[in-house]
Amino acid sequence: MDIHVVEHNETLWKIAEKHHTNVNQIARLNQLENPNSLVVGQALVIPDAELEYVVQPGDDLWSIANRLGLTIQELAQYNQITNPNLIYVGELLETPYFPHTIQLGEYLWAIAGRYGVTINELLQANNLESPSLIYPGQVIRIPRTKKPVIDVNAYVTQMNEASRQEVLALGRNFTYLSPFMYSFQEDGSLTWMQEGPILQAAEANDVSTLMVLTNYSVDSFNSDLGAVLLRNPDVQDSLISNILDVIHEKGYSGLNIDFEYLYPEDRQNYNNFLRRVVARLRPEGFSVSTALAPKEGANQQGLLYEAHDYPVHGELVDFVVLMTYEWGWAGGEPWAIAPINKVHDILEYAVTVIPNEKILLGMPSYGRDWKVPWVQGTYAQTVNPTQAVNLAIRYGADIQYDQTYQSPYFQYRDEDGQEHEVWFEDARSVQQKYNVVREYNLKGISYWVLGNHFPQNWPVLQSNFTIRKIGN
Repeated sequence: MDIHVVEHNETLWKIAEKHHTNVNQIARLNQLENPNSLVVGQALVIPDAELEYVVQPGDDLWSIANRLGLTIQELAQYNQITNPNLIYVGELLETPYFPHTIQLGEYLWAIAGRYGVTINELLQANNLESPSLIYPGQVIRIPRTKKPVIDVNAYVTQMNEASRQEVLALGRNFTYLSPFMYSFQEDGSLTWMQEGPILQAAEANDVSTLMVLTNYSVDSFNSDLGAVLLRNPDVQDSLISNILDVIHEKGYSGLNIDFEYLYPEDRQNYNNFLRRVVARLRPEGFSVSTALAPKEGANQQGLLYEAHDYPVHGELVDFVVLMTYEWGWAGGEPWAIAPINKVHDILEYAVTVIPNEKILLGMPSYGRDWKVPWVQGTYAQTVNPTQAVNLAIRYGADIQYDQTYQSPYFQYRDEDGQEHEVWFEDARSVQQKYNVVREYNLKGISYWVLGNHFPQNWPVLQSNFTIRKIGN
């Protein structure tokens, strides 16, 4: 898979010709609404015609496997497809092998060394009984290099049919799915959520589910609600018992705690609450994880940060989600949602106090459209990456790319003469974040949030990593 950035006067046909593939494969993979409408600076993901195939209308797994010279089992296993009937138009499927033509004088041991595989792997891939059973001109299959294995979590906020379908379509990319959210009352009782169909869709893709607990009340995170819980052990015991009831009833594999805007004086109370939760859940085989505000240092000031004790969370819980996004927040000035330099700043501190194998890097799947000049008290509109590109196409705005932030952006003027500035994510920006996951050898990534149409992300994810499934 390649990432191609559209240049002036390029058409999809020219791009396909340049990359030795065809228009339909590119159009389906990028889910282009109008393949004839491209904009300068638009990032497209391009499938490798020899190693990858994009599902087209009318395809089934048998026909695709036959086209690629594979068994259904080989194709399904390599692409982590749990149910062969769950394939979708636009999905990228990869072959576990690439071809090599035997040259005169070549031996299997030399070929194995060249590609970094073992002779036994070559024998098995090609159903050969002996290394001597090769000849010039013979085409053999070389197993592709194994990719790093990571955990992937995705939060989902809408418990509707569209979300169920999205989880079915994308579930092979997830280790965990986290329906957002449960909160609690002052007596420790839980709010309710009708997430059953979402959980079933996750199960169909062998995705483990996490119950998300927050201190959310009415329409925001509530510091006072957090204080009522964290300062009363009896309420905590009641809440934990209620949590266990839900986990047992609905089949969750663990608990993800997302407490935000806690009072600084509740820092130790939060730590102690986590100890109580872990002591109750872990013996029953349930994981405990937390979502943490993005801190650049232990003493970072602010209501969002001070009660989040990185070292204690790193010691107690199974993993943490670093919420490395929202620099470009709706009520602030135009900026990249997750500028890569700021992401680095957070990790430089985090990995010194939290084991890197416990860190999921938070990744946004959205962008924002600000009116400019920005005025204090105004709010940007949230847009998904597809909507952002469509705005650029509609208003004829070339997409720029900021090298410091590693983020695409553009400006346009609407029909009323109002100027706008848009920052969003594309294939290039997520590739930079996946590079960070590799650089710091992190446990994985966590998406906020499903429901944002971002077709380019998934093939980029697949090209970088193998997604761990619990039990694998």
